[in-house]
Amino acid sequence: MLFVFIAPPIFVLGALLVVIGVTCLGSSFVVLNSFLPVLVANDPSIEKASKPAEELHPMSPDGEYIHPRDSFSASDAESGPHPAAEAGSGTSSGPASPELQLSTRISSKGVGLGYCAAVLVQILSISLLFTLSKTSISKVSGTLPLRFVLLLVGIWWFSFTMVTRKWLRARPGPPLNTANTGGQVKRWRVWLRLVGFAWKSLWKTVKIAVQLREVLVFLAAWFLLSDAMATVSGTAILFARTELKMSTTLVGLLSITATLSGMAGAFLWPVVSRRFGLKSNHTIMLCIALFEIIPLYGMLAYIPVFKKWGVIGLQQPWEIFPLAIVHGVVSGGLSSYCRSFFGLLIPPGSEAAFYALYAATDKGSSVIGPAIVGMLIDATGQVRSGFFFIAPLILMPIPLIWMVNAEKGRREGVAMAQRLEKGHETEMSEQTEEAEGLLARGI
Repeated sequence: MLFVFIAPPIFVLGALLVVIGVTCLGSSFVVLNSFLPVLVANDPSIEKASKPAEELHPMSPDGEYIHPRDSFSASDAESGPHPAAEAGSGTSSGPASPELQLSTRISSKGVGLGYCAAVLVQILSISLLFTLSKTSISKVSGTLPLRFVLLLVGIWWFSFTMVTRKWLRARPGPPLNTANTGGQVKRWRVWLRLVGFAWKSLWKTVKIAVQLREVLVFLAAWFLLSDAMATVSGTAILFARTELKMSTTLVGLLSITATLSGMAGAFLWPVVSRRFGLKSNHTIMLCIALFEIIPLYGMLAYIPVFKKWGVIGLQQPWEIFPLAIVHGVVSGGLSSYCRSFFGLLIPPGSEAAFYALYAATDKGSSVIGPAIVGMLIDATGQVRSGFFFIAPLILMPIPLIWMVNAEKGRREGVAMAQRLEKGHETEMSEQTEEAEGLLARGI
């Protein structure tokens, strides 16, 4: 909302607002995603099908939950490997677990509703921008209409944040301990302690993740996949503006087309998955295969016969709109299925920490692909040359996704949560014995 005050003479403050906004947005998605496994675990349909869950134990001193309530019983981790899991990762048979099915449904509906909201806000924003451009406001400042659009978007975010604050129930467990027994602590010291705890927690999560094969393989695939998605999105906009000479209005219409398709994809893929009996990793692989259509179609313009025709291969502006539909449908499926699939692999009680690692993997990879495409464009002078890198980049995650075994990953996650609980109990016992020994010597 503060962008309404950012005029060209003070554009540097706009950069600062972008950093703050992106940081807070990323943090919000971390805690948003961490709710998904908890919602699944506490769903009545899952609770009836599983053993009675144990209540939350107190939080450890460093702020982590100890043996939280989850839908996976201890017998899952202690029992021997299932035949399907032994047979191979990508070729296991049998229906997906109820937890994964429910997680996918919740995730798909959430992504679909998000796309619905995005379409509505984009339509309102374009309408407002078009209306203000016809008034004297645009003459006062060329950026003022766009700043009013950003104000509208900020008001939308703020309004629904209040809705979330009012109706979303708190995640189980006590809050982080920010108190200091030595007396009143200044806010900046509390803030520094929390920042330190965040980095310490992330490092702990990395050390736990390297012990979980399925999590590692999936994160490697997600690193490549998120890089490919970011690269395609950025290259598509650049291609539309430079190669196809599309106006701002057409680019906005292109964005709405992709968003509407994303909404359809979020609701469509669960139906397709159920109809053909696809597992989650198979659905993700199918989405990736369809995503490959975009760079391959763009490369058709290098074929002499198509180049001579002046059509096919993204040579005409209208050709990018069907690809925007493909992009949206695929993105909607990948967004919902990837996060729900990853949620099943997380050790119960570590949802927020592992989704922070999930987000860090996403953001950390998003610069590599665009940087390489940028170098190709600089070297060739054509945006189209970037398709030669994007095409293999999209295909690279497929073998990794095929290798991930959801059932095996779930059992590994539960077993890891139990080991972490036992380790904490041992540590607490040692601290208690040490305290009793000091007390006895003092007496």
